[in-house]
Amino acid sequence: MKISAVKALITANVVVYLLQGLSKGAIDAAFALWPLQPIDGVHYFHVWQIVTYAFLHSTDHITHLLFNMLGLWMFGAEIERFMGPRRLLTVYFASVVTAALSQLFVPVLFGAPAEPTIGASGGVFGLLLLYAYLFPRRKVIPLIPPIPMPAWLFATLYAGLELVLGVTGTEAGVAHFAHLGGMIGCALVIWAWRVRAA
Repeated sequence: MKISAVKALITANVVVYLLQGLSKGAIDAAFALWPLQPIDGVHYFHVWQIVTYAFLHSTDHITHLLFNMLGLWMFGAEIERFMGPRRLLTVYFASVVTAALSQLFVPVLFGAPAEPTIGASGGVFGLLLLYAYLFPRRKVIPLIPPIPMPAWLFATLYAGLELVLGVTGTEAGVAHFAHLGGMIGCALVIWAWRVRAA
């Protein structure tokens, strides 16, 4: 019986979310993506956080988890049916890592405060780009505005919005550069696939 990578990822995120609520911040302290620079003279960053942060979500707002899992299912399920679980996971975790690296190095250039990052959105943005690459004309209906548009346009507009919000520092507390970094990870994997196939 074939195991669904998307279902496994969603299950892992939900389980970790429940454990976060029970740990009283201990899980976040150890596994969130902490900045490279010290906070109050203490370094909290560890190399494993480049992956583990993507399984954590805000326990103050369950919408953080719900929206990320909705995106993971919306884009990931179709990708997995088309390409299989191995390639989906390759793109997802490459996107998670490049999102983490972007968040570690880019925001500090714009004077953003040093704070931890959590959430699967870097991986989800990578899947969004892959979805737009595989199914460019497939119609997507965003939540805001709820207007049907082709996947390539949706991904392009979303990337442009994230870039503007990141550079201007708008909507503080959202890791815009991590979202863009997730798309870069996906683009690198697509490029590698194309080179190998050539």
